[in-house]
Amino acid sequence: MSNHILVIGKNSQLGKSLQKILRSTWHSSNLTIHSSDTISASMCNENNFMFVSRDMLDLSDSKSIKEFFKNNHFSGIINFAAYTSVDKAESNVELVEQINHYAVSQIAGISKIQDIPLIHISTDYVFHGRDMMPYEETDEANPKNVYGATKMKGERAMKESGCKGAIIRTSWLHSEFGKNFVKTMLKLGRNRDSLGVVIDQVGSPTYATNLAKVILTMLNQQKTIQNLNSQLSTYHFSDDGVCSWYDFAKTIFELSEINCQVNPLETKDYPSAAKRPRYNVMSKNKIKSSIPGLVTQHWREALKDCLTELKKKEF
Repeated sequence: MSNHILVIGKNSQLGKSLQKILRSTWHSSNLTIHSSDTISASMCNENNFMFVSRDMLDLSDSKSIKEFFKNNHFSGIINFAAYTSVDKAESNVELVEQINHYAVSQIAGISKIQDIPLIHISTDYVFHGRDMMPYEETDEANPKNVYGATKMKGERAMKESGCKGAIIRTSWLHSEFGKNFVKTMLKLGRNRDSLGVVIDQVGSPTYATNLAKVILTMLNQQKTIQNLNSQLSTYHFSDDGVCSWYDFAKTIFELSEINCQVNPLETKDYPSAAKRPRYNVMSKNKIKSSIPGLVTQHWREALKDCLTELKKKEF
């Protein structure tokens, strides 16, 4: 993939994480990743990417998308943007449908016409979560809520468009940027003596920096570059290990030395607008076999890295 890659979602967790990595790469000549390879500064510096936010490219407005691509051409597109507020999605169906489905369909069509690859981020919420085995990429999508349904439709629109690239499903994304579970727990834990967290929803946390590194790796290895330029593939990526939201919260407080009692709650005792999957662990065998030398990090170790970065931001 040549220079000038568009990144949609400049201010998203993944957008911010990717910019952080690129700055680090540019200043240190190369960046060692969880792989046998390195990301080269000449290949992946900030000048090779154009990051855009909503004020430049508004996915809620099909005319904005059309006008933007009428005047701009790229060698590839990465879409980090999405409507991700799961509960609010239940009462904002039209907007969620536009951003997560129709906008993706429109961008995929542009990708097909311009013959450039599109990397799109999807979610474990496309699955129902009633099975107790890790989901494979080929397993049937059967979402339980509006958010998951619109993300599933976005995936299908990409496949129907005939575009090339990759769909990467991820789960429980967290980072030092934006709104996420880790930052919410830190705020609550510092202001409360105790709180209840759901124990019967199980998945795998993902540190956004790790996923951003994987994407850069895909742009930097000949094998994955060829795949991106020849077909549309679906992958799963998360950090290693499995936990409940309760386990995740307890570990956040333990590693941060926050004295807040975490009480286990069942889903039935924690009413929410959107239904959640109970078990949404995804198999990563495909992406591991597709990226030579890829070594994934356990979620607990990744959480330590995230908390270290948060402390840097605080001070």
